[in-house]
Amino acid sequence: MFDLDAYLARVGLHGGRPSVAEVHRAHITSIPFENLDPHCGIPVSLAVEDLQRKLVIERRGGYCFEQNLLLAAALQELGAEVDMFLARVRLGAPAGVTRPRSHLVLRVRAEGLDWHADVGFGAGSLLEPLPFGPGAEHEQSGWRFRVVQEDPELVLQTVKEDEWVDVYGFAAQPVPFVDLETSNWFVSTHPRSPFVAGLRVSTQADDGARTLLSDWNGLSLTEQTPTATTVTPLQRDAVPELLATRFALPGYALAADGHLIPATQG
Repeated sequence: MFDLDAYLARVGLHGGRPSVAEVHRAHITSIPFENLDPHCGIPVSLAVEDLQRKLVIERRGGYCFEQNLLLAAALQELGAEVDMFLARVRLGAPAGVTRPRSHLVLRVRAEGLDWHADVGFGAGSLLEPLPFGPGAEHEQSGWRFRVVQEDPELVLQTVKEDEWVDVYGFAAQPVPFVDLETSNWFVSTHPRSPFVAGLRVSTQADDGARTLLSDWNGLSLTEQTPTATTVTPLQRDAVPELLATRFALPGYALAADGHLIPATQG
């Protein structure tokens, strides 16, 4: 069974019945985004009890499937209805490249409204849910988002360098859990998956500050606000300490070949 009280304590909410927006913001500002298991060759389970053990009890993080399925379980326990959609990430895609449907997005029916919820995009995730479907611009702690219709897809957009850019697009057709398992298998095990080959760990603060550790374009630590970005190049041997001190993810070491591993394997 899902332990709602333990989840709410994990995200810093205590007592009462928080709103969808309160749970969403508390989750994204409390649980780090990270792909450490795929990066270290560890299988990723989407079973609710495994997600609760990893992200709540062990105080780890996860990527979109883990994050959004945990959020879905909590919101369902609070009485919401949740549908799941698979999106194609567009942000950073070269012109003419079609990416796989590898990102999980939620529609949450609660409080008499339908919400577009997503705590699993890493640095750049929504801080709060948006009304589902195309609509007006929304500012969240300085970051701007909107959803536009681009038949047959809904497209989440954000502002980058004063221009609206696509984040991801998805057809508003709910998918069964088996489709999530298939996409998760690709993301977490395929040798060409960036989550297997690369490292990406991030947090978002309530004031809008984002911190990202990534080696997708050279190993660096990026600290970003809506008005400024600082990028600090790193050496590989700095990663374990940064994971522990900046992201509250202790217990990692570097193998002899420089690959990141759980310290128990060292």
